[in-house]
Amino acid sequence: MITFDEVSKVYPDGTVAVDKLTIAAPKGKITALVGPSGCGKTTSMRMINRLIDPSSGTIELDGVDTQTMDRVTLRRRIGYVIQNAGLFPHRTVVDNVAALPRLLGGGKKETRSAAMELLERVGLTEAADRRVGGYSGGMKRRLDLALALVHSPRILFLDEPTTGLDLQSRTALWEEVARLAHDEGMTVFLTTQYLEEADALADRVGIIDHGHIVAEGTPTQLKDEVGSPTVEVVPADVSDCAALESAVAGFGTTARGGRGAVTVQLPGGESQLAEIVRALDQASLKVASLQLHQPSLDDVFLAKTGRKLEGAGEEDDEQ
Repeated sequence: MITFDEVSKVYPDGTVAVDKLTIAAPKGKITALVGPSGCGKTTSMRMINRLIDPSSGTIELDGVDTQTMDRVTLRRRIGYVIQNAGLFPHRTVVDNVAALPRLLGGGKKETRSAAMELLERVGLTEAADRRVGGYSGGMKRRLDLALALVHSPRILFLDEPTTGLDLQSRTALWEEVARLAHDEGMTVFLTTQYLEEADALADRVGIIDHGHIVAEGTPTQLKDEVGSPTVEVVPADVSDCAALESAVAGFGTTARGGRGAVTVQLPGGESQLAEIVRALDQASLKVASLQLHQPSLDDVFLAKTGRKLEGAGEEDDEQ
């Protein structure tokens, strides 16, 4: 449904914000564009929403170049949750949601009813008549989502939807976004700095660095490219480290760590875990702990860029 084909954005001062970005977002799925602050995520989001124009390349919705599409037509088809939405803090939640359809000519009773339905979808009905100024960050982001859904779009864009939220608020928003895609068939395209957010939510992930895609695929595909899972075994007696390493060496590449710990890669996957336990038992080795570590998107980002993606705080404005 959404495709970026060799899309670039170069500003007059020569700054390259996006460099030949190519990525596709399938219909009815959640696609995440993941990368650090300043890597071009927000620029990409602004281009597809026609807030700024690309310098080159094409962006298509359902096979239609967005540059040839009337902006009003485009706005009617999409919902867009920006990083800092313009809410009316001294008005109630339901009035905030009803404001847009009222501007479009709807009656007061009709628009309030529609607003209450939207607030029910995002779990805000109990606070509908409270002023927005008293809302928590998580509640405001859910209100942002309700505002983006006012005109019943089939495509939803979310720019850093959970930045600055606590874990409980982030999880609640994840659940609603997942429901929109998987239960209602909405196409969702989001940007995020949180690798765990992309892993938990997205059907497809594009990792962006310095304005271009360095990896794309399902979370499972990307993690499989990095390698097989590993098992870390810590012996009950540090002096057993050599014997422990010998006992598991036949399963894959081993490495030693602190506290006498031994890690071993499992080319055969986690199914080998039971065999390792039996091998340790046969060698009469007692262990303090045994942990299975699956490859993560953090490992993917490190492998593709050569560095870790720092935890997200308040994101700086991007070019």
